Amino acid sequence: MLTKIDVTNRRGNVLTLPMIDEEAPYVIEDIDGLDPVDAALSASSYAGIDGETFQSAKRSARNIVIKLDLEPDFGTDTYTTLRQNLYRFFLPKSQITMRFYEDTGLYVDIVGIVEKMPTPLFDQSPTVQISIMCYQPDFVDPRIVTLSGHTVADTTNTTIDYPGNVESGTVLTLNVNRPVSDFTIYNTDEGGNIYQLDFTGALIADDVLVISSLTGNKGVTLTRAGISSSYLYGRSAQSSWIQLFEGINQFRVYTSAEPIPYILEYQVRYGGL
Repeated sequence: MLTKIDVTNRRGNVLTLPMIDEEAPYVIEDIDGLDPVDAALSASSYAGIDGETFQSAKRSARNIVIKLDLEPDFGTDTYTTLRQNLYRFFLPKSQITMRFYEDTGLYVDIVGIVEKMPTPLFDQSPTVQISIMCYQPDFVDPRIVTLSGHTVADTTNTTIDYPGNVESGTVLTLNVNRPVSDFTIYNTDEGGNIYQLDFTGALIADDVLVISSLTGNKGVTLTRAGISSSYLYGRSAQSSWIQLFEGINQFRVYTSAEPIPYILEYQVRYGGL
């Protein structure tokens, strides 16, 4: 169950909106748009063949609509001053970050652009309905999960229990401590599907290789003697970008000879609350 929402504007100001607090100046009456968003499906049809052939699917943008009751303490506030304070956060075209808190202790963030904020001026007990477009629809736990490990020369896996219901990209930082010319990253999901990234390249001691599979920021970066450069050509073109999937993931980085330390980082993502 949701307990409150923190809204942060570009200036870093924070507005807290409680779900249940009769003495608060703003009380959330209703929120729409927290369910999983609809998928946009693409298909092709062919002459003489019944039906269609599925091509691709993607999730659409999220539209969150928050309905607020205004509860002024007339000794210090009025309906007008409460509306004016909301403009600092919800003026149309403003960018905001919303943090949703649940009674389980989980909190997640989402970034949105305010679409509209109609504010009735002459109602006896006015409410405000705010529409916010979130073009990246996932709710993201802002806490980065960091795991330390070593490469293996056998089939020993590291078990990662990923609680999110949307796949998450990873950032693998390999702290090279000896010459190595190739390695492979494996991840196996609960369904037994194996995802594999093959890397070939001449690495030497004290190199730092970073492989990112984050959406919109995929790449391979090598830092040697303090100078960073792209090493994307070291990744096989047939490789998968390694992601984590809901449930148990069996992860390992394989290379022969002595182990090389690495750090794996990711964030947990949710498709709905």
